[in-house]
Amino acid sequence: MQLERVICEKRTYSKQFDTHDHTYGQLLFPLQGEMQIKVYEQEFQLENEFCFYLPPGCLHTFRAINTNEFLIVDLPDHLLINGGGQSYGKYMKLNEQWRSIRYLLLEELQNKGSSSASLTYLGRYISEKLNKKTEKSVQYIHDHYAEKITIEELSRLEHYHPSYYTNWFKKVTGLSPGAYIQWVRLEEAKRLLVQTTLSITEICKEVGFEYPSSFTRAFIRNIGISPQMYRNSFKKGK
Repeated sequence: MQLERVICEKRTYSKQFDTHDHTYGQLLFPLQGEMQIKVYEQEFQLENEFCFYLPPGCLHTFRAINTNEFLIVDLPDHLLINGGGQSYGKYMKLNEQWRSIRYLLLEELQNKGSSSASLTYLGRYISEKLNKKTEKSVQYIHDHYAEKITIEELSRLEHYHPSYYTNWFKKVTGLSPGAYIQWVRLEEAKRLLVQTTLSITEICKEVGFEYPSSFTRAFIRNIGISPQMYRNSFKKGK
């Protein structure tokens, strides 16, 4: 079905599994109860403090877990920017902005119904927010690679549920968060090996490895030679 306008309404869902996709985007806010959603082999539990965006053409399987009610916003493809900036769905924590959007949608639904022109403006605003680059956690890794970094910290920066964050991060960078952190640390280690006279132990601490042995193992596994051999190879080239 080709959607021509924004539709906002409250819906309830069955406990039976259903699989389909849409030609339009869909934003789901839980009002009561929970839902299981599976997208590209990744399973999510949609509950009170989160919302979920499904872009056009995103095949998904879902079912309600208990008595439920959801606020659903169907967004026509012509209002979306790059499909809402996603191809695989977006699992988001209800931060202050998304709570405000939910409030406005509920007010619109209560006062004017889903035919209001105001929904079109809200739909455009939602599309812009969905399409906005949200890579704060990637920059955080580059700024704090020498520190202990947790998935919980990184997922909070993107307002994602931790169980969803790793999948999102891998699609953005091509690596898991752990592999990306290690890559950043090793790149900085390579620079320090070549440009400074710091010892291997000092460099290990500078780039966030707890033990020199784990640093050396990671370096050999990813670079192919030991840190000392890497340093020596540049000395020979001079």
